[in-house]
Amino acid sequence: MPKLDWLTRSEDEKTVTRVPYRLLEAVPEHSYGDPDSENMLIQGDNLDALKSLLPFYAGRVKCIFIDPPYNTRSAFEHYDDNLEHAQWLGMMYPRLEMLRDLLSEDGSIWVTIDDNEAHYLKVIMDEVFGRKNFVANLIWQKKYSPQNDAEFFSAMHDHLFVIAKAATSWKRNLVPRTEKQDKAYKNLDNDPRGPWKPSDLTRAEHRDRDYYGIRTPSGKLVFPAKGRSWSRPPDEIERLRADNRLWFGKNGDAIPSLKRFLSEVKAGVVPQSIWFREEVGDNQDAKKEVKVLNSEDIFDTPKPEHLIRRVLDIATSAGDLVLDSFLGSGTTAAVAHKMGRRYIGIEMGEHATTHCVPRLKKVVDGEQGGISEAVDWKGGGGFHFYGLGSPIFDEEGRINPAVRFGHLAAHIWFAETRTPLPHPRRRSSLLGVHEDVGYYLLFNGILGDKRPDGGNVLTRRLLAELPAHDGPKVIYGESSRLSKESLLHLGITFKQTPYDVKAR
Repeated sequence: MPKLDWLTRSEDEKTVTRVPYRLLEAVPEHSYGDPDSENMLIQGDNLDALKSLLPFYAGRVKCIFIDPPYNTRSAFEHYDDNLEHAQWLGMMYPRLEMLRDLLSEDGSIWVTIDDNEAHYLKVIMDEVFGRKNFVANLIWQKKYSPQNDAEFFSAMHDHLFVIAKAATSWKRNLVPRTEKQDKAYKNLDNDPRGPWKPSDLTRAEHRDRDYYGIRTPSGKLVFPAKGRSWSRPPDEIERLRADNRLWFGKNGDAIPSLKRFLSEVKAGVVPQSIWFREEVGDNQDAKKEVKVLNSEDIFDTPKPEHLIRRVLDIATSAGDLVLDSFLGSGTTAAVAHKMGRRYIGIEMGEHATTHCVPRLKKVVDGEQGGISEAVDWKGGGGFHFYGLGSPIFDEEGRINPAVRFGHLAAHIWFAETRTPLPHPRRRSSLLGVHEDVGYYLLFNGILGDKRPDGGNVLTRRLLAELPAHDGPKVIYGESSRLSKESLLHLGITFKQTPYDVKAR
């Protein structure tokens, strides 16, 4: 497949391997609500934060929504959006790589963008996610009033790219029906089955076998319009007539329509590729939502809550994990919270604490803006706030003294299996079994014995005390007292910490 090229591409392709794994440090004073909540807010550069999340969440995120800087050559107060084209591509490429690794096999990523970089973004997303996994380019009407001083055209829309991790595994949900859609159903003949609306019984092509006359209740013989034909054979038409599912108009002499009953339609409708502001809001709606929650409205292009709700309605179910690594004013986290989804939000600037935290506290307390009424939000739940700490390894590859067993265990497991640690809160020297290989870590006195010949050192006595696994073993520890021959005979691959731990 052809690749997009830019000045720094060769270096940008190496970025992910060069980013260190950092510790996530809890900041209790900014956390709020239910202490058992799994929701996370992370303050820090999203490149570092995404790398830190990989050992814990790789392959677990159901939906990613991001609203990255658009590179519109206009200065934003809180974002340097005036990047050169190559710099913008270099910023996006490694982040997309890590976002791909965080997505579950049945997950999807949704990215808003405008015409400045949309087509370049589509090409690099095809590279990162695979062109076959592209789902749709949605059009969102972001403005109501045209911009009369526009040089060429007044831009009224943004793009919203939808890409699946694996298109063969991704299933979209239907969009919930609206009151306006339901009002289109009437009951013109007082049918006991309730409201219905007429549906065309013809197709837009002529077929001789399906071109015939239908006798109306008034006795008139009617035919499809020129160039069309009936969509059902005669026996099916008569079955529908007998079931009172044909509508011939008030006078009983019109070309028949099929009665589709509201009680029989699906719980939702198939999502369409154009999203109008009347359905999902626009930029002005979003700014009003943010303004109500924080009088210092600093965001020029926030997204409305109803837009994010539409995304999550289509891409997720209750309890699924949602990620936004360009959190901005906190809209994605707020909507995910109200809709009963778990979430991780990443924001670099000070407004992580000055805007995102206050907004989500109000959500926990039951604020009634945005989608609250539509989803019957009453409050509850909570979130934990984290900052980015020191790297797990220093420049010489030594393990940071601040690292605890859980951090190193998650890192080693991910480095070996490229999957997140299955039981991150369980303290056991046996981290887990992957493809019949048992992975063990002797570190930080996990076995309660820190003597030179105990806890972190593999000996025959300690080996007998390890949790059993009937298969090959990979054991990380400070050193081993077993000979190479013994290790080979026992099916053990010994790796010494810190030297054999992959630092990146």
